[in-house]
Amino acid sequence: MLFIISAQLFSACMYVSVKILNSLETPVHALQVIIIRMAVTFMCCVIYMIIMRIPDPITGPKDVRSLLIIRGITGFFGLYGVYLSLQHLSVADATVLIFLTPLTTAVAGSILLKESYSTNQAVAGVCSLLGVVLVTRPPFLFGFISGIPDGGHMPEGTPSERLAAVGACMMSVLGNTGAYTSIRAIGKRAHPMHVLTFFSLWCTIISSLWMSVSNIPVVYPTPWGWTLLLMVGVFGFVTQTLLTMGLQRETVSRGVTGMYTQVLFAVVLERLIFGVMPSLLSIVGAAIIMSSALYVVVSGHGARCCCQTFVLICI
Repeated sequence: MLFIISAQLFSACMYVSVKILNSLETPVHALQVIIIRMAVTFMCCVIYMIIMRIPDPITGPKDVRSLLIIRGITGFFGLYGVYLSLQHLSVADATVLIFLTPLTTAVAGSILLKESYSTNQAVAGVCSLLGVVLVTRPPFLFGFISGIPDGGHMPEGTPSERLAAVGACMMSVLGNTGAYTSIRAIGKRAHPMHVLTFFSLWCTIISSLWMSVSNIPVVYPTPWGWTLLLMVGVFGFVTQTLLTMGLQRETVSRGVTGMYTQVLFAVVLERLIFGVMPSLLSIVGAAIIMSSALYVVVSGHGARCCCQTFVLICI
């Protein structure tokens, strides 16, 4: 359990680093952050597989290459969405919204992989939507309510910008859902490093093409900016390593419970670094989302698979 909880601390630190990068005088675009992080990850994965003599280190097993490509492309949108959302959402709010993934993957598994999907899971999904509304507080529902305690926080844009950031988070959830479903379809036919290699490779390719087509300038950050970029890569790698080690040693229910400490770490770090305190409505919404997701994960419907989701796509 200590490995898993430590992994959540490093994961929260990674998101905080991305948040700081977004607040620099010359912010580093999310696509550039992805390129730097994933290019390093790709090289490390390939080197590891070559050293360990794992077959097809770059191309992957022939019979699942199309699924690996789908995993890489959908995984990119999962990663890009959460990085993009941090421009106008707090780390805690973005982290909570990502925990919708177990609920959407349960639906996708039922439709595409013919896995079981109970009525209780559907109710949990509806409850989670209520939690999302409380976290996002769309102006067409809450604009007429005055005096809502919102806590002290950094300016995070207008209500429309916040709503757009929530949309980016939902894109992340859908991307993660596609990545998870493809991982389930791949099963044990590919080494976990093949899955991570295709993820990092396609993230690097799509980000590079996107920046080129959109004429997004490459930012050459200050030494502090380069330090933050290095921290994003290191924190992401350490998170994956610790989480994998923890899930190899813990039961499914205890392991997934430990993952929810990431929200606590996000709240504490934002309070210490940015002076952010979540609003009462955000806290209530977060509690609803986390409770619903936790129920889905530990209810016995594919719990081990949900653990693999967080290892491979939520970092």
